[in-house]
Amino acid sequence: MASHEYTSVRSPRIKGARRLAKRAFRQRERRFLAEGPQAVREALARPGGVAELFATAEAARRHDDLVTAAYAAEVPVHRVSAEVMAELAQTVTPQGLVAVCPFVDVPLERVRGARLVAVLSHVRDPGNAGTVLRTADAAGADAVVFTDASVDPYNGKCVRASAGSLFHLPVVVGAPAAEAVALLREDGAAVWAADGEGGADLHTTADAGGLSGPVAWVFGNEAWGLPAQTVALTDGAVSVPIYGGAESLNLATAAAVCLYTTAREQRRPGRGDAQSA
Repeated sequence: MASHEYTSVRSPRIKGARRLAKRAFRQRERRFLAEGPQAVREALARPGGVAELFATAEAARRHDDLVTAAYAAEVPVHRVSAEVMAELAQTVTPQGLVAVCPFVDVPLERVRGARLVAVLSHVRDPGNAGTVLRTADAAGADAVVFTDASVDPYNGKCVRASAGSLFHLPVVVGAPAAEAVALLREDGAAVWAADGEGGADLHTTADAGGLSGPVAWVFGNEAWGLPAQTVALTDGAVSVPIYGGAESLNLATAAAVCLYTTAREQRRPGRGDAQSA
């Protein structure tokens, strides 16, 4: 049986959860909303990853394994009506599950010793940011840094686009780009700025051994890329070669190419301490 049942959007508990859709309340309470079975599943797999779970009767039946896992973790499970779920959810067609989760970000110092890091600088679109986070996770990155000029990773659209990867790897939030780059370079990583106008191309950089050791990629704004002062902090600007007629690649696609190319280079036989692919 659910811990409580809510059928009114005026309930203080429902109002408390709903306000986490706003960044100011998320930051004050250091909690955010994770919507849908995939996000809830990954949050529950993380110790302490869920503070409370809201579920409609239909979703509770369909995803009985998640409700059971929540009870096993002593997470309060609240049954809600479809009307209440529509207010809690941030999607047009809610899937009937919304979890309230504590923030998961870590201090910048946690990226020390990382072999592959994605740094998001001036990335403003939450969908793009979440997709880059998901891609970094898939490519085996050790951490993702959201600088103070980038979107909030706890934005609902960003959380959904990450498809659960927000709960998989260390995420740093709010670090100044200069501070993040300085720490990474001090730690021995090559820091490259992904820039469509970069003087070197990705494949040339890889062939020269520039991606075989610890690497951090700095990705910029979707429309205008990286500020010159940010590029100046790095070891140089690198572009993804365009062999066809396309004018450019979007942020998420360029990030995927850069991260996977680096992951491949780091795993080539004889590349430092990397394992062979």
